[in-house]
This record gives sequence, structure tokens and C-alpha cells, in this order.
Amino acid sequence: MDKIKILWADDEIALLKPHILFLEGKGYEVVSAVSGDEAIDIVKEDNEISAVLLDENMPGITGLETLLKIKQQKSDLPVIMITKSEEEHIMDDAIGGKIADYLIKPVNPNQILLSLKKALDNKRLVSEKTNTDYRKEFGQIGMSINDNLSWEEWAELYKKIIYWELEMDALQDKSMLDVLKMQKSDANNQFFKFIEKNYINWLNGKNPNPPTMSHTLIKNKFIQELINPEPVFFILIDNLRFDQWKVIQPMLQEYYKVDSEESYYSILPTATQYARNAIFSGLLPSEIEKRFPDMWLNDEEEGGKNLHEEALMQAQMKRLGKDIKMSYTKITNFNAGKKLADSVSNLMQNKLNVIVYNFVDMLSHARTEMEVIRELAENEPAYRGITASWFEHSPLFDIIKQLAVKKARIVITTDHGTVHVKEPTKILGDKNVNTNLRYKQGKALEYNAKEVFEIKNPADAFLPKQHPSTRFVFAREDRFFAYPNNFNHYVNYYRNTFQHGGVSLEEVIIPYVVLTPR
Repeated sequence: MDKIKILWADDEIALLKPHILFLEGKGYEVVSAVSGDEAIDIVKEDNEISAVLLDENMPGITGLETLLKIKQQKSDLPVIMITKSEEEHIMDDAIGGKIADYLIKPVNPNQILLSLKKALDNKRLVSEKTNTDYRKEFGQIGMSINDNLSWEEWAELYKKIIYWELEMDALQDKSMLDVLKMQKSDANNQFFKFIEKNYINWLNGKNPNPPTMSHTLIKNKFIQELINPEPVFFILIDNLRFDQWKVIQPMLQEYYKVDSEESYYSILPTATQYARNAIFSGLLPSEIEKRFPDMWLNDEEEGGKNLHEEALMQAQMKRLGKDIKMSYTKITNFNAGKKLADSVSNLMQNKLNVIVYNFVDMLSHARTEMEVIRELAENEPAYRGITASWFEHSPLFDIIKQLAVKKARIVITTDHGTVHVKEPTKILGDKNVNTNLRYKQGKALEYNAKEVFEIKNPADAFLPKQHPSTRFVFAREDRFFAYPNNFNHYVNYYRNTFQHGGVSLEEVIIPYVVLTPR
């Protein structure tokens, strides 16, 4: 293997001979310079230099000036600053100049070796350690998947899988990624069986310890936030999975600390019309239809299905004994987000401010419909990446930063997640069957019962029953419904898109996060 070439710039280089011999014994080739100008010339001419050890105090131009000129030539070249000075402003300037490390003389050879390994081998070493650690945990996760898990344990297991997904996103060596994908698929298979077994019992009070679900989210979790004297912002980002929350979390850490990070379970269908109306009303879909017939539209009816969230939320607040001043804002485009960002101060007079932000849901639909988005978000890491990029440059991030300055407490949550679909499930139905790819409801459905979660009597799941023979079916794991007519074209178009409405860890187990300003 070729030796790694490094440049060591120090006006007392002759005194460093023992250190250089040590590094050469570890497989490095060391070239030297005795001034900043000489170091700059070597970097300019030698493309094989992999790292620079740079003394801060040399004759002629300073180490910091040398650092700037090296970075202007090769911005990605790691530079390790070595200095006798412990002055804080020099450290600050060096760190601001994007050094790889900062060492204070006298240094020993092992210190320098460690800094070089961090600068040059960091990605490889992290890859090896991460893959080794996952191998160790693989067996434990596998045993857990096949245990008789509770809903709490399923939520923890899903978070653990997400942790490893995010760790592997950044690795050069993705040799264990296929193993993780297989394990996640096994988990979704068992989770489907778990939901099939328990879901109806949860809704009908036959389980003494059901999870918090869409219709109980406000009552079980959020209502306690209104005890605090400061205004509270309930921010619902439509279609935000737990992994997507984890990639935007680091951006918020400068402004907010996480008071609590929990999860709750979306009701079925895991679709906006059902889950979000349930959140704001505190009721299940058939209960909304019965209590507020003017505010509920079934799948077959024309018109917007989420037009009354504010009224439903106000009614729920009254039932919960909260006579408070509140606002409700739904953001569906960039300009609406900017308008809200410009008027944040006006919201501080309200005890409760509800903000529904629809970008991630629109991204999911665009991922299906627009070729350019299909290419930008072709897989799970890319989908997470485009979510992070959106959030970083969004009016929503501006709003949250303003709220931190105003010391407002915020809750970030969602109504359901989305799953990367791969395998088709054939289904037949009449012209009135809904268009969602992950759930179907109708009176004349034909399908393989082993491939779906089947609810023959919608009333059992508190779902509206449009016809005497209406039934609901939900796609499992990473499947999507396809009609036999023009089957291959349909499958090729929708395979590898992101869909929601069915039963998967990604759709059902979703984040509920309370943030307090720093």
C-alpha cells in the first residue's frame, strides 16, 4: 500500500526528527517546510499531500495566515495546528479557519498520530466500528423482533432500527446495510401481525394499557403543556417520520433543548383525512361523522377532507375544560410560510397556537408524480436528506428560531408517517373505491386476505360505513395495492415511491417532541 504523504511545517523541524521517524515507522511519508511560504508552495505543487502539520509561530507569515492560503488552494486538505500559545483568540481563529485539530507544544508522537488518524482515517474507522457494533446488536434485535413485544417495546425497537439506519447513512462501508434492511423488513412483518392482533382491542377498550393514539394525543400528552404560563405552539408537520425528525433535530439544538421525545401510534388508515381529523377532534372517524356530520366527508364524497381542523380543535378544548385564546394556521406553500414568519409576534398573545405545515406530505406526493423529485429522493437516505435541506431553508425554521428568542415552548409532532413501497398486492374493486395505494375501502373488494389487514365491519375500528357491505383493507409492510388491469405499468410507476395509509412501523409509530428554549 502506498504511504500517506504529510507535510510538516515548522521552523525548528530539525528538532522534530524523533517525531518524524516515529511517523515514518507508522507508514507515513513526511515532507518538511521551515516557513509558511514554503509550505504554501509545496501544497500548491504536490497533489499527493494528504494532511498538513502546521506550526503557528514561524518567521515570515504566521501559521494562521498560512492556514488561510492553504485552505484557499485546497479547502478539503486537513490542517492540524501546533502551537506553544494557549491564547484563546488564536484557538478561535484556528477553529474558525476549519482546522482538523489543535495541539499545544510540547506534543508527543502518539498525540500527533491520533490527530492524523482522526483527520485521515476517521471515516474508515467509524465505518469499521459502526459495522462491528451493529453486528454485535444484530442478534439481540433479531430475538426482540420475535418476542411477544408490547407497544412500548415496539416503539423502542423501531427507534433502535432508525438509530442504525442513520449511523449507516454516513458510512463509506455499507456492507451491513443490506443486513439491516432485511432486519427492518422482518420487524415490519412481525409488527403487522402485532397490529392485526391488537388494534381493534385498543380502540374498544379491551386492552387495559393501549398506546396513546391519534384521537387521544391531545388529551393524554398535549393538554398538560397548557399548564405552563408561556404561550405554547403545537406544530404538526404532516407526514413526518421518526427518522425525518432525527435529521432535523440537530438544527434545532442551538435554539431549543428536547424536554421529551416520545412516540405515539397513528390510527388506521394512516392517512391525513383520518389521522389528523382524529388528532384535532379527539374523536375517532365514525364519532366525528356522528357528532359533526357537517365536518366529515367520506372518501367517495367531493371536497376537501381536512377543512374543519380549527373548529374540531376548539370543540375538543372546550370538552377538556380549556377556555383559552388560540390560533390555527395551515401552511401549504412557501409564501404562506413567509407570511406567518413575518407575523410571529402577533401570535404571542394567544395561549395556544396551532401550526399545520404540509411540506413533507407534498414532498411525498411529488416524489410519486414529479420525475425530478423521484431522482432527488430515490431512496431512504435521499428522502431524509431532502427533508433536512427543505427544513434548513424553510420559513418554518425561521419561525422556530423566532419562537426561541421569545421563549415560547413548542411541540413538534405529525399525523402519520410514510413507507417506501416495493411489492404490489393485487386488488379488485368497483369505480367508487378510493385511490389511496395503502388502504382501500368499498363494498365489492376482491383480494388475498393473507396480504392485508382486513376489517370486515368498519364499526369495529370506528370507521364510517358508507354501504352495508363496506369493508376496509390495509396494505402490510412495504406493499401497495395495484389493479390487475394494466398491472405492469401501474407497478413500475408506483414501485419505490413513498406512500401512506397502511400498516408499517414507519407509518404508525410517529414522533411527539416537546422543546423548551435555551
